[in-house]
Amino acid sequence: WVQEEAPDVLCLQETKCAVSAVPAEVRALPGLPHQFWSSAKDRPGYSGVGLLAKTEPLNVTYGIGDPEHDVDGRVVTAEFPSLFVVCAYVPNAGRGLVRLEPRLRFDAAFLAFLRRLDAQKPVLLCGDLNVAHNEIDLCHPRVNRNNPGFTAQEREGFSRLLDAGFVDSFRHLYPEARGAFTFWTYLGGARARNVGWRLDYAVLSQRLLGALCDCKIRSTVAGSDHCPITALLAV
Repeated sequence: WVQEEAPDVLCLQETKCAVSAVPAEVRALPGLPHQFWSSAKDRPGYSGVGLLAKTEPLNVTYGIGDPEHDVDGRVVTAEFPSLFVVCAYVPNAGRGLVRLEPRLRFDAAFLAFLRRLDAQKPVLLCGDLNVAHNEIDLCHPRVNRNNPGFTAQEREGFSRLLDAGFVDSFRHLYPEARGAFTFWTYLGGARARNVGWRLDYAVLSQRLLGALCDCKIRSTVAGSDHCPITALLAV
């Protein structure tokens, strides 16, 4: 699928492997020779992200400058001539919301990080942001109101991101689209019934809207409990 899609940049989240354990077939993906991986320190099998690029970035950084969260290997940022591409895996609030407070601290630190980048050049944020922003973004909003990914606090955090000058590209283009999900639990045949959540986003600086061509949810692509999304920009 990656070869068919032929992306200029491929962002992967929740890779769950150390840099040394990245599979050979991923290392050898044609057209994506520049690869940058981040994994959780001393926690094998946890978190992790990867950013793969067709052309070499001007610069690559790891983390958001916050010691509490950077040990988890959640963010890789590549600078290109016309924009920053940020690959991110936002923390899950956890069953019973046991990790909601650390999640909210991440949201605040991450927004400050994105604003610092945006002050330099436009930003494209791609990743599993672990939040369904509005009721239209999940199948059963009422019963999930106090569950991880749909608490008022997490949704407000995403609203603050938008208020800071960023745009949810898919919802900007398809404001009324229903059943547009990117995650389905493995339990109960949820994917076949499209009982899902939209947790994966391409969020961009407002001044990139003129370059936005489309944002597609590739819901037929198997291989994970998430599906890929594709952001198409003319930059």
